Amino acid sequence: MIAKIGKGSNLIGVLSYNQLKVDKGQGAVIDTNHLPELNNSLNYIDSLYRHFEPYLIVNNKTEKIVRHISLNPNPNDKLTDDMLSEIAKQYMKQMGYENQPYIAYKHNDIEREHIHIVTVCTNLQGKKIDDKYDHLKSMRACREIEKQFNLTSSVNQTNNEFKQTLFTPVDHTKHNLKTQIASVIRYLPKYYNYDSLTSYNVLLSLFNIRAEKVEATYNRQVKQGLVYFALNEKGEKASNPFKASLFGKEASYQELEKHFKASKERLKNSLTKANLKQTIEVALNSTSSLQEFKEELLNQGVNVVLFQNKDNRIYGVTFIDHNSKSVYKGSDLGKSLSANVFNQKWSSTEEQTNSDIIKQKYITSTSHIDIRETSELHPMFEYLNSDSRSLSSNEFASLFNLLSNSKEMDYEELSFEQKIKRKKRRSL
Repeated sequence: MIAKIGKGSNLIGVLSYNQLKVDKGQGAVIDTNHLPELNNSLNYIDSLYRHFEPYLIVNNKTEKIVRHISLNPNPNDKLTDDMLSEIAKQYMKQMGYENQPYIAYKHNDIEREHIHIVTVCTNLQGKKIDDKYDHLKSMRACREIEKQFNLTSSVNQTNNEFKQTLFTPVDHTKHNLKTQIASVIRYLPKYYNYDSLTSYNVLLSLFNIRAEKVEATYNRQVKQGLVYFALNEKGEKASNPFKASLFGKEASYQELEKHFKASKERLKNSLTKANLKQTIEVALNSTSSLQEFKEELLNQGVNVVLFQNKDNRIYGVTFIDHNSKSVYKGSDLGKSLSANVFNQKWSSTEEQTNSDIIKQKYITSTSHIDIRETSELHPMFEYLNSDSRSLSSNEFASLFNLLSNSKEMDYEELSFEQKIKRKKRRSL
């Protein structure tokens, strides 16, 4: 069994999210503690909130008071509602929440049944329940519950939860720049699914790299190619262009297009797509600001990248799920995660700083660069190639230490040919 602990401040949002699952027949209340049991009243959410309210009123220090916990048994474990209810009770007891008000739901909207628990982390004296070692306590609780209920062990998925992962983006100030870039782009297609150049660039941005498509006419034939740039800490180009051919045939635009096509099918039919959508929706409903939303997803191993125009209006959102190694546009996951939803939920100027924004510029020419160094595997991929198939929240805390703020992009995706045409029109 794997547990995920979400921290937020929007209690009504979390309760409403779970109640909506119940209303749609995709969930059910399996247990309550110091709260009213489920009834058909239209005011049930209000009733729950009133019982939580005394805990909220006495709190004066804890910013993220809401806890939204998901418990995920192995799909092979067939559990009754009574067993799920008892598992929730045992988990909350071992985490020190047995005296807290909480409500436990069963969700069956994806291929496996799982538990969601909503509670608060302060008691009636306003004191916060100690959460310094939450993840360690949670792991121990899961192992004990697996033994108690004879569940399938998930120890192989979590045995590296406290391993520190070495992960550094490209440093444009160092002399081995071509080698650094090669260590990423030669191996990225082996691990991640992305179905467009835009999605590819979103993923590359985590490594401080950008790819651009170029076209040139040779013997009356249009040839397509790709060039790469290193980016600085502001997301600006900080190097000369590196032709894709320098990194071998597998790095060519033609091979990249094949990867786009194969990824499109894999992403469409992925069994983890529904789980990712739910994770994002939970974070969206349990957080009160854009920054809090990003941080919550970051704890779940998901990066958020926003696309904004010059007026700071959000016109695109992309999610990088490092658990399933997939890159999705919000709209591909559902209308509820489209750019308009994010634009309406948060002010377009909220919590923006110049250092947060990647300002993309475009090249107008390329030069031949002949570098024959051999590249090494980026340390991130060495880890991904190990026996462990998933990363824990703690691993991602270290993995994204330097990527703590998900990036925003305020550029329009134009082809190289379109940019040249624009320049010609301006010169006329």
